[in-house]
Amino acid sequence: MFRISNFTTQPLLRPRYIQPMRLRYIQNGVDRTWEAVKSHDSVAVLLYHTDHNAFVLVKQFRAPVFMNYKEHTCTYELCAGIIDKPCSVEQIVKEEINEECGYDVPLETIKRITSFFTNVGVSGSKQYLFYAEIDDTMQVHCGGGIESEEIIVEYLPLQDAKAFMYDETKAKTPGLLFAFEWFFGEKSSV
Repeated sequence: MFRISNFTTQPLLRPRYIQPMRLRYIQNGVDRTWEAVKSHDSVAVLLYHTDHNAFVLVKQFRAPVFMNYKEHTCTYELCAGIIDKPCSVEQIVKEEINEECGYDVPLETIKRITSFFTNVGVSGSKQYLFYAEIDDTMQVHCGGGIESEEIIVEYLPLQDAKAFMYDETKAKTPGLLFAFEWFFGEKSSV
């Protein structure tokens, strides 16, 4: 598990990925202000491993979650990444699957499910959700991310997924929960 120590907070002076700002506007004739963060849109993918009959999730330390809930030293998430380069969202998903989970998935087998807005009260960024099936022949390395990422690849057996969704001891994202619901509604014959 992740061991965290000497956790502190400080103001953000020169951010790399987000821009904190104060918004001013008039709503129904009333002056309003709001604190927000401008951030990148993102992609996420639900991976179903056909040989293991399991979902492939990533587990990692998320400092903002830990800041608010010290009992959660890791979160369970879909394989995901920010949109920070000029290529298709499908290509970004393909690269994230390789970097985080270690699988080389053919681009044409990555299927778009939908898109939605995340953190609507803070950043209002959009996430594009995808689905892909993988098997052992597609694995090219063990995953884990790039640079300073510390990602653990987890296999969640399909028969355990519904109980996992409602296990509040596990920190997880709404996108993951939505993707599971989509799967059980659309792909339940798998």
